[in-house]
Amino acid sequence: MVVGQAQMDEIQTIDVLILGGGAAGLMTAMTAASRGRTVRVLERSNKLGKKILMSGGGRCNFTNTLVESDHFLSENVHFVKSALRRYPSQCFIELVEAQGIAYEERKHGQLFCKGSAKEILAMLEDGCRANGVRWQTGCTVTDVAQITDQWLKESGLSLPDVGESVRFLVTATIGDERLRIACRSLVVATGALSIPTLGGSDQGYLLAEQFGLSLVPRRPGLVPFVMTDDLKTLCSELAGVSLPVSVSCGRGSFTEDLLFTHRGLSGPVILQISSYWRQGDYVEIDLLPKLDLGLWLQEKKRSGSQQTLVSALQTFWPRSLAQRYLERYHSPILNKPITDCKDQQLRVVASGIHAFRIKPAGTEGYRTAEVTLGGVATQDLSSKTFEANAVPGLYFVGEVVDVSGHLGGFNFQWAWASGFCAGQVV
Repeated sequence: MVVGQAQMDEIQTIDVLILGGGAAGLMTAMTAASRGRTVRVLERSNKLGKKILMSGGGRCNFTNTLVESDHFLSENVHFVKSALRRYPSQCFIELVEAQGIAYEERKHGQLFCKGSAKEILAMLEDGCRANGVRWQTGCTVTDVAQITDQWLKESGLSLPDVGESVRFLVTATIGDERLRIACRSLVVATGALSIPTLGGSDQGYLLAEQFGLSLVPRRPGLVPFVMTDDLKTLCSELAGVSLPVSVSCGRGSFTEDLLFTHRGLSGPVILQISSYWRQGDYVEIDLLPKLDLGLWLQEKKRSGSQQTLVSALQTFWPRSLAQRYLERYHSPILNKPITDCKDQQLRVVASGIHAFRIKPAGTEGYRTAEVTLGGVATQDLSSKTFEANAVPGLYFVGEVVDVSGHLGGFNFQWAWASGFCAGQVV
């Protein structure tokens, strides 16, 4: 239910105010309202759930059947366990099934709508509406104040109907109108810096700092790599070529498809490893992960094969990749019959392909990043309720918290779980 313009002059008093109408915010709202709380949602963009609508190519990879805590990154790797245990993926699946939304399971346990992501958003909106939640889009929060006796004295405001349990006064603008809401619980579900065109911002971090919470440094995650120099030229020449590879960097290791682009590397495997990559790190890529290429080439040589090296690699790779790769790194033996190649030459070729090391110049940044790594420090939040330890009534849920999931529905599951847990107590 959208808030009417006529209600925007007076100070309104409610139980729960949620800043952010994305996945975590709507889940919190629906859960809290089902417990009889009066709930309002303020969303800064012109539409609720924009990230829901664009995810999964418009079909919303809404969760995963294989959710474990090791699918998440955080400075405190144990923080996610309580929420994921209290609201596992099966709970959201049951919610989807109860609404008759058709879905399908793809590889690695990923669940997608068969129809449209709009069905997931409609389910959340309907659940909120049925429980009396009201929301306002196009809303800019201009001030958040913690209500104390000292603050009341200094502000000169009189709040006769508030009572001691009301803790915050939020001021926002909608066009030229001003909206002021006093609330008992304030939930920050503003998302993060990723994909600003979908409403990403630093608002949640600024509020955390305002109330004395710590922040873990932020950086883009699940994002393509950008290359420079010869590597960029190679990637550009191969733009559009995709193949299954294994990549590793730091503590991360994944096997999935890689995609060459005009600017560098993308594809699921690159998005995954980007969350483990730091500026200056090397990434190691096995370009033929299911084959012992050295052994295969030696067997070819022993059989007296007159097949050239470039022709042989086309058994596993697209022709353009075999041609460009060998031209760049092994041009002297590019068109040489395998039987005429020295054993050492074949070993070097195999070694380079199984351990292709690259040093990305950077990433595509928040513009295309699916998540923001870092955020509100978990040490300052309750893992059961998501309430700030030092600020009663203040909660942080979803991507604004220092928790980021792997690709494959894990970040939505974190939104559902953290929103549900907060919604149970606000």
